[in-house]
Amino acid sequence: MRPNASSLGPCFRPMNITPEERHLIASPWFSASFCLVGLASNLLALSVLMGARQGSSQSRSSFLTFLCGLVLTDFMGLLVTGAIVVTQHFVLFEWQDVDPGCSLCHFMGVIMVFFGLCPLLLGAAMASERFLGITRPFSRPTTASQRRAWTTVGLVWASALALGLLPLLGVGHYTVQYPGSWCFLTLGTHPGDVAFSLLFTLLGSVSVGMSFLLNTISVATLCHVYHGQATAQQRPRDCEVEMMVQLLGIMVVASICWMPLLVFIAQTVLRSPPAMSPTGQLSRSTERQLLIYLRVATWNQILDPWVYILFRRAVIQRFYPRLSTRSRSLSLQPQFTRRSTIH
Repeated sequence: MRPNASSLGPCFRPMNITPEERHLIASPWFSASFCLVGLASNLLALSVLMGARQGSSQSRSSFLTFLCGLVLTDFMGLLVTGAIVVTQHFVLFEWQDVDPGCSLCHFMGVIMVFFGLCPLLLGAAMASERFLGITRPFSRPTTASQRRAWTTVGLVWASALALGLLPLLGVGHYTVQYPGSWCFLTLGTHPGDVAFSLLFTLLGSVSVGMSFLLNTISVATLCHVYHGQATAQQRPRDCEVEMMVQLLGIMVVASICWMPLLVFIAQTVLRSPPAMSPTGQLSRSTERQLLIYLRVATWNQILDPWVYILFRRAVIQRFYPRLSTRSRSLSLQPQFTRRSTIH
């Protein structure tokens, strides 16, 4: 029995869509195949990462720890959100019937924000780690690099979760989104909704911008050392180049997948006249744009593991054989420190 409108929770708003239209928009087989490909890709990347961490150097071990956190986050994001979305697409249940109190919607909204922000924040953390490792190699402690990296990953997870819980504390709210198969933040005019939407887009955009800035400086530093007058012993090791190529790939993928959605959210909540009507209804074009941008953003969880799988040193050497001729070159430490260790 369908609950009365007065008994429904705050996550429901007007949405004119028929079951036939919903079935055409939400293909269950496409959603299931999408999730399975993503889960398999992340599992493959995790298995490769486990083998690569054995016998790796300190800086590379720390970087691989961040990569493990990123791939694990993408895997869990696809698993949890996919379980809800694929089930809805196969059963085509009415959200009001199965979740009149909005508990499931609130849960999905939290995990959508959490698993959306985590890759962007982790990308910024990885860029910061590589920036310090390349430009200031002596400013970091020489021990407990993996523990420090896992601590940073844990802080990123905690920060993203804290932001996702804000609507449950009264700052904004989550609502069922078109075509009725997922929940996300509300693109409305309520001050709480506007503040939460802008905070989400600000954190995501700042993370992407920080990654771009720090990665640019790191690449410029590597190029300066590589093409400078330094001896061959002062040139970057192959692993330094490999890590930067992977990090640049992660940054490019995150920017392409997430920036359209972040920009769209900011434009929609700041639009004048408001995009959402006083009754809580969005135009059909706005609903479809949000769905398209969200689907583009979810490709980040599939492409992230392939950045690592395809941009490993063994693959890069096939396109740039000169890397294999410098496999014994040393790190970016100044030459006088090496001489002092010899004496």
